[in-house]
Amino acid sequence: MFESRHHPLATRRVFARRVLRHALLSGTLVAVSLAIGVLGYHAWGQLPWLDALLNASMLMGGMGPVDALHTTAGKLFASAYALYCGLMLLIAVGILLAPAVHRLLHRFHLESGHER
Repeated sequence: MFESRHHPLATRRVFARRVLRHALLSGTLVAVSLAIGVLGYHAWGQLPWLDALLNASMLMGGMGPVDALHTTAGKLFASAYALYCGLMLLIAVGILLAPAVHRLLHRFHLESGHER
């Protein structure tokens, strides 16, 4: 997917398409994660759809839940979902930044001209 160190730097057009693909993948991951949260809060937290969306969105955004949960299943889900969201945030940011970091490192390698 990425050019190796022996290949020239990708054109801006190729790089832009790569960034777009990674942004779509990252956005899809966030959307699926949000859907999991909404369904979980609705099913196990006994929250209405809009409140489930609010809780899932706030938790994914790092702000924490809004509504207090009263069921054991809801509390267990919220705990697991909070850990899941922390991991998904790191993964989504990594996917989003990968093309730019690769291009930067590839450019430094080309400029140095060192072969190992």
